[in-house]
Amino acid sequence: MTQSLTPACVCYSLLLILVLFVPAGAQRSDIVSASISPAPYRVGERLTYNVSFSNFISAAHVELQVLARGTFFGREGIQIAAQVKTSGVVSAALYSLDNDYFTYVDPNTGIPFRTQRRIREAMRASESTRDLNSDTVTDSRSGSIPGTYDFVSALYRLRALPLAEGSTYSFVVQGDTEQYQAELRITGRQTLKVNVGTFNTLVGQVRVRNNSRANSYNLRVYFSDDVRHIPVLITAKHRAGEIRAELAASDFAQPAVTTPAPPTNAVAHPPSGTTLPTTPSTTAAELPGLPFKVGEQLNYQIYLANVMEVAGTATYHVRARSRYFDREGLLIVLRAQTTNAMQRLFFANDQITSYVDPQTLLPFRSELDLTEGRRRLNQIITINQDHGTAVTDNGTRMEIPVGTHDIISCFYALRTFNLTPPRRNAISLLVEGKTKTLFITALQRETIQLGTQQIPAIQVSLTTDDPDSDKFKFRGWISDDSRRLPLRLTAMSPLGQVRADLAIIPLAQQ
Repeated sequence: MTQSLTPACVCYSLLLILVLFVPAGAQRSDIVSASISPAPYRVGERLTYNVSFSNFISAAHVELQVLARGTFFGREGIQIAAQVKTSGVVSAALYSLDNDYFTYVDPNTGIPFRTQRRIREAMRASESTRDLNSDTVTDSRSGSIPGTYDFVSALYRLRALPLAEGSTYSFVVQGDTEQYQAELRITGRQTLKVNVGTFNTLVGQVRVRNNSRANSYNLRVYFSDDVRHIPVLITAKHRAGEIRAELAASDFAQPAVTTPAPPTNAVAHPPSGTTLPTTPSTTAAELPGLPFKVGEQLNYQIYLANVMEVAGTATYHVRARSRYFDREGLLIVLRAQTTNAMQRLFFANDQITSYVDPQTLLPFRSELDLTEGRRRLNQIITINQDHGTAVTDNGTRMEIPVGTHDIISCFYALRTFNLTPPRRNAISLLVEGKTKTLFITALQRETIQLGTQQIPAIQVSLTTDDPDSDKFKFRGWISDDSRRLPLRLTAMSPLGQVRADLAIIPLAQQ
């Protein structure tokens, strides 16, 4: 690169793409004459993007989801979420970004009335809330639609417009400290081929009239030429190279039954009178022959030794089934972190993303972003199960047995095994650049207590082919039913026993 890159400028460039900087709040007669389209606001819609930057083919991931429609903060609304996360070399060497955005919009106008953000950049974390348009009054003049938009609600409001070729739309967006006066012009049509298919698209050119720096990014958005107007591709120019956000998956998750609570960092203890979490059940989420479905989320609370206070949390989430990196796959994410109380002793904030074959549950790509004390690891591993090889993003090549699992896929594969005591199963596991044989031995049936419930389970031991095969005394309790839920996991550490319990949450909240 001929010019140096500072974290701030990289962050600014990526944010334009990652948060999908497309302002909304139209003020022209062609918008006013058309009613808002409900298609982009369908509850359950989930869009996943892979972001490339210059020579980095996987610089970040973005996920957008329409979470729910209900009553929020005393008024009817639609809750939309965006997750933005840098990965690989960009996260390690340039800028670490792992943010969540929530916006609440009026279902009739698409105008937002509240936004919330969780910002995690390197070792800094913060949360903020902002009310928008509290004093907005409908303007009856022709060609005027009032409202100020945040980045997320802006994109959805644009998708709800007619987007006719040759038309121009003017918008207002509120950033952190600035308002952007922008314009979208539909300049033509183009056929695009991406990993998830081929699309006929409408090409939109974004101009920012009051900010020359933002305008210099020459932002283009390619909307699918149908009622949903999905952003198939978004591009921006940076002096260090092109930024591209390409659609990697489009699906519908099962919508929540009840209105979800606003995001919070609080960790709640299992309430009384509760039951095991249910798995969303939709046709699209079915995985024949497997004990889980797309959309399943398992939340764990982690305890240290005999301390009653929660030391950490972990979440396993089967996010989507689609085409990833030119093949069919399941996207599964593990997030684990220590709580505020524990961080004084040890700080951990980990995310592992695995793309697995939906038939064999074998991984073909693993992404690790680990922060544990002073240790930091950002790594992408591409796995070829046919040839028995694993290659990291820095070019390191490893020979592995065919049929090797990563740390996430083995968690789900274990649930498919015959666990009738004293049955013993074995798999190959890739950990820290080395393969080990993991033995899963069904020890006995017993009943354990989680919260207020007595739950039938099968106790299993997890040992390896190391000389000291049971060094950490890993034990697990798997529910003795068709779902094979990992209810409890324990292990020995230098600080004593570590226990992870599945959070038992009210059925009505599922």
